[in-house]
Amino acid sequence: MSQVQLSDTLREWRDSAKYWETHARTIQTMFAPVTSALIEEAGIIEGDAVLDVAGGPGEPSLTIAEKVGPAGFVMCTDAVAEMVAAAESEAARRGVKNIQFQQCQADSLPFENNSFDAAVSRLGVMFFPDPVAALREMLRVTKSEGALSFAVWHESNANPFAYIVTDVVSRHLKTQPTDPDAPGAFRFAEPGKLARVLAEAGAVHVRERLLKFQIEAPISREEFWEMRSGTSGTLREKLDALSSDLRLTIANEVNEAVAEFFPDEQMSFPAEMLIVSGDKPT
Repeated sequence: MSQVQLSDTLREWRDSAKYWETHARTIQTMFAPVTSALIEEAGIIEGDAVLDVAGGPGEPSLTIAEKVGPAGFVMCTDAVAEMVAAAESEAARRGVKNIQFQQCQADSLPFENNSFDAAVSRLGVMFFPDPVAALREMLRVTKSEGALSFAVWHESNANPFAYIVTDVVSRHLKTQPTDPDAPGAFRFAEPGKLARVLAEAGAVHVRERLLKFQIEAPISREEFWEMRSGTSGTLREKLDALSSDLRLTIANEVNEAVAEFFPDEQMSFPAEMLIVSGDKPT
């Protein structure tokens, strides 16, 4: 990724931070099963020191902080200052004390070797400019035999939470084919792809499992659209370029298309992610 592309990506995430902060509690609920899977696969227990890379506005860092308890601590990092500030605010709101925050790039972590018992990233690794370099850094700061664990989307057609909006928007806008190796939500959707990168970075005992779960939260279809159209920088920029009438048309079509996933006007999408983990060699 060029410096221009990296700058554009960081700008997009900076612009998105306020929307992620607004919807932080809903997103925490939506991805709670994924956080639980990461905790399980990384073997995180009470008293552990844990690194969360690309922690966004505070999750899964804050949930992990509850898991490790006062004898442990979590370091929540993100490349975007606005995300880090949102995470700090949420920690203060919840009264979580055993957590620290650091703005940094995944491939340049400002921590000593062997600092953490485990390291995780939930829906972050697919956006790293240089995944191999970032995973090597995460291994460097993890203790011997400590685990790294990542959650990434499985294929798009298994995730209506994502593809329904994409399908509706594509009816009205021309979309360019995407480079499967470029940063993006489904960069590591192919089984085995991230596992190979993790092995290349130097991890051992690399493992992968498919996590099937429900993305659930007590929100309406209108609230779903508000969240999806705000938290996705790419989608937000596309919509901003349209007339108000066309934006309304798209919103109405999304509302109709997702109806089956809102029984009793509460969100429940079937979802699939890959949980990919590996250990630091001794």
